[in-house]
Amino acid sequence: MHRPDDRSDARERALYLLYEAHTKGIEPVATIDLQVIEPDELTQQLVLGVGNSITVIDEHIAAKAKGWSLTRMPVLDLNVMRLAVYELLERHDVPTAVVLNEAVELVKRFSTDDSGRFVNGVLASVATHVRPPG
Repeated sequence: MHRPDDRSDARERALYLLYEAHTKGIEPVATIDLQVIEPDELTQQLVLGVGNSITVIDEHIAAKAKGWSLTRMPVLDLNVMRLAVYELLERHDVPTAVVLNEAVELVKRFSTDDSGRFVNGVLASVATHVRPPG
C-alpha cells in the first residue's frame, strides 16, 4: 500500500512535470512556469536539477542500459531514471537504497510490468559507478 511521504510525493510530482516536458517537447523548467499552482520546493529542485544536468544524466543511463537506446525506453521509465540519477549525483543526503527503491516503486505504479526490474538494474549499475561503496 502506498503511504504518503512528502519526498515521495515530490518525486511523483516531478515525474509528472518531466513527463509533460517530454511529451510537449519543452524544457523541464518551462513546465514549472506553466503550472497554475507553483510546485513545492523539492519538486522544483528535482525538475530543475534534471533539466540542468540532463546531458550528463542521459550519458550515465545510456552507458548502463545495455542494448537499449534512450529513444527506445518507455518515457516514464526514462524520466524515473533521470530523477534517480540526478539524486544519485547531487543529493548525497539521500541514501542510495532509498533512491533506487523510490524509482522502482514509481515505475511499478505507473509503467509496465517489466519496468521495475529494468529500472532497478540500470540504476544499480549507475549507482555503483557514481557512488562506489565506501
